[in-house]
Order: sequence, then structure tokens, then C-alpha cells
Amino acid sequence: MSRPISSQRTSQEWTEVISPRRPWWDLRLHELWRYRFLISLFIRRDIVSVYKQTILGPLWLFLAPLFTVFMFTLVFNRIAGISTEGIPAPLFYMAGISIWNFFQGSFQACSTTFVANVNLFGKVYFPRLTVPIAAVLSNLFKFSMQMLAFLVLYIFYSLRGDFKPSITLNLLWLPFLLLIMGALAAGAGLIITSLTTKYRDLTFFIGFGVTLLMYATPVIYPISAIPEMYKSFIEINPISPLVESFRYALLGVGSHSWNSILYSFIFTIFQLLIGLIIFNRVEKNFMDTV
Repeated sequence: MSRPISSQRTSQEWTEVISPRRPWWDLRLHELWRYRFLISLFIRRDIVSVYKQTILGPLWLFLAPLFTVFMFTLVFNRIAGISTEGIPAPLFYMAGISIWNFFQGSFQACSTTFVANVNLFGKVYFPRLTVPIAAVLSNLFKFSMQMLAFLVLYIFYSLRGDFKPSITLNLLWLPFLLLIMGALAAGAGLIITSLTTKYRDLTFFIGFGVTLLMYATPVIYPISAIPEMYKSFIEINPISPLVESFRYALLGVGSHSWNSILYSFIFTIFQLLIGLIIFNRVEKNFMDTV
């Protein structure tokens, strides 16, 4: 005779417990390491999907910034006569464009996390932060490819004698600058993607808003070329010190200031924390509004 069901002892070990309510400070960042393989899959998806069924494929990573450099040189250097502080214009613009494209690509990808992945999020559970993190890392790969194009220009102008190479210890700060830039883009993107679940108008702002921000950042001009009455408006932009310091580390020109870097670092930490908190709250019920 079998025992009653109530008297049977069953034991089950759950690998994942999904609860609808948890405190705002519980960001579950430890889960990201457990899902590191998924992050690598998302990175591959972000890179392959863009250049799939294209003739030139990843060569666009080199050609797109070179076309942009050509137009910037023609318009802003030849026609407008904006100073490049004695550096060959293509080399000057390529340094600024490379790190700006890293920020722009990371920000735009993170800012559409919920809307672009709503079908995937509605089918299976995984840490939602894996998607924006993969977006930043995939754009870091694209940045490294663009730096190869910068290296080609660097060697070309050095051999021609138009530019005197200067290798200094400032190059060691490049990973730190990239880390701040990536975190800054991710923090802003997390805030925007959380708000777009209810306010779709922000999706229209992202495109031209980023373009306007580029002109408020010393990408196509040095800070030294800005009139004093407007310089404070450019310096309050936390991206400006990062671009200037990045160019200073590579080319030896620009206004490098540790106080400005500290300001960008503190701003980035604060913004990233706010973005993580808002993202954590919205991901619980965003499927009801998207």
C-alpha cells in the first residue's frame, strides 16, 4: 500500500528563483559572471548581424571613419579653417572620431535595450544587463578595428615627415579613458531605455540628440580654438575631457587636466549608478508597457 501523498517527502533544488519583488539595491550583478557565455553570444550577434549579407563586410569598420575623416577635413579644415593644433587634419579627426564612435555606438545600442529585445525578453529569463554590457563590448571591438585605421594614418604621416611621433607614458591611460567612456555611454543608455518603455518620444530624440552632442564635444575642433566666453559650456560636458585626453595621449596635443578627468569619472559613477537602479526597477514590469 502506497503512503499518502502528504506523507511523502520530496526535495527539490532550484537553480534559479525568480521573485517579483526585491529591494532596489539588489542589482544581482553577480549573475553576469554566470552568464558570461551568453554575453559572448550577444557580442557575436551584434557584430555579425550588422555586416551579414554585405559585400565588404567588416571592411566598413575601416571605410566608414575614413569617409567621415575626408568630409571633416574638407569642410572643417579646408573650408572653415578650424585649427588642428599643427597635427595633420586627417590624423587629428581620426583620433577624435574613433573614441566618439565608441561612445555613440555604445549609447545608441544601450538606449534601445528594451524595445529592440522585447521578443527575447518575453520568452526566457536571463539577466537583462547582459544585453547592454554585450553592446558596449561589441563596440569596443569595433573601436579596436578603427584604431587600426588610425595607426595606418599615423605611420603614413610620420613617414612623410608631416608629423613627429611622440610615444609617452600617457598611452597607459588609454584603457582607463575607454573604461570611463564605456561606463558613461552605458549609464546614459540605461536611463534612456528605461524611460522609452513609457515615453516613446525619446526614441526620436536619440538620433539627432547624439549628433548635437558631438558638436558640443571637441571631436572636430580643439578646446583651445573655442572663444573664452563659450569654453565653460564645452568643458561642462563630461565627454569633452575624455576626448581631449585621448587625443593628448595619442598625438601629444590637447588640454589634458586631471581635475577634468576626475570630474568625468565622478559624473560617470553617479550616472551609471542611477542608470542601474532605474533599469533594475523597470525590468520587472516593462513587458506590460512595451
